[in-house]
Amino acid sequence: MRALVDAGLLADDPGMEAVAARYAVAVTPHIADQIQEGSAGIAQQFLPTTAELRLTPEERLDPIGDAVHEAVPGVVHRYPDRVLLKPIHVCPVYCRFCFRREQVGPAGLILKPAELDRALDWIADQPAIWEVILTGGDPLVMAPAALGKLLARLDAIPHVETVRIHTRVPVVNPRKVDDAMLSALSNTQPVWIAVHANHPDELKPPAVHAALARLSQAGHPLVGQTVLLKGINDRVETLTALFRSMVKLRIKPYYLHQGDLAPGTSHFRVPLAQGQALMTGLRGHISGLCMPTYVLDLPGGAGKVPIEAAYIESCRDDGRYVVRDPWGTAHVYPPEA
Repeated sequence: MRALVDAGLLADDPGMEAVAARYAVAVTPHIADQIQEGSAGIAQQFLPTTAELRLTPEERLDPIGDAVHEAVPGVVHRYPDRVLLKPIHVCPVYCRFCFRREQVGPAGLILKPAELDRALDWIADQPAIWEVILTGGDPLVMAPAALGKLLARLDAIPHVETVRIHTRVPVVNPRKVDDAMLSALSNTQPVWIAVHANHPDELKPPAVHAALARLSQAGHPLVGQTVLLKGINDRVETLTALFRSMVKLRIKPYYLHQGDLAPGTSHFRVPLAQGQALMTGLRGHISGLCMPTYVLDLPGGAGKVPIEAAYIESCRDDGRYVVRDPWGTAHVYPPEA
């Protein structure tokens, strides 16, 4: 916290100490440079405010129910064919809206060797598991040797055919995407990389372009994850610029997440109806390549559901449907003969 004040990124406010005492705070030099260049869309994501001390009744320490579905330490089994594997709870930066903000931090969980062995043995004993999603924390902060060893062990499980990594690293610390990391990622079957970015400014720096190009050229498919955030990206114009930038950089926009009910994050959350209106504003106006699925991760661990506004308005007595187009005009389907 003191380093942010000394760098002129944060006011010397005693209230900030209370925020830092509860939630992890960290900013990479790359992100600090962007904030100093005047990107409010980035500053609001990473610089703490005393608004985080305001809690609301609906907020939860575990907003998406990881604990409910924890099979063994570090493994969350919410869906039949896939699991989350959380080897580390350390991140290069700490988003102020993080849904795991009560768990992540410099002293966050790192699975001990025996715990990792147990997690991998459990996955190996579950033949229905087709995909393993590495998350945390940020798996790409791991030492390349440790990451490569973990991926090799997953590759050796016959029924695990897909591995996905959720990460902020390419956009917050792009120089870390170096030869050692690429070697660790490339010794097994292609690893899908889910890149988290919320504002078009995050994708502007040439270093970010280079990091993403290195990943895609190494054969790793890239998908984009975005959290809908009040005052940061809750405008059609901002989302359009973000998703077009993703596609230009070979990232397929995948999910637009409704903000989770994490403690101290109410100032970031956008009403569901507004989120649906934003998706309606995008539909038909930008390429389908740029369209993510707008999802809500239901509190308590019930899983993700798409929540975009419905375009089928009704079903008539004759079995035909009334369907609204992206511009609001109603049509009968199938058309009258």
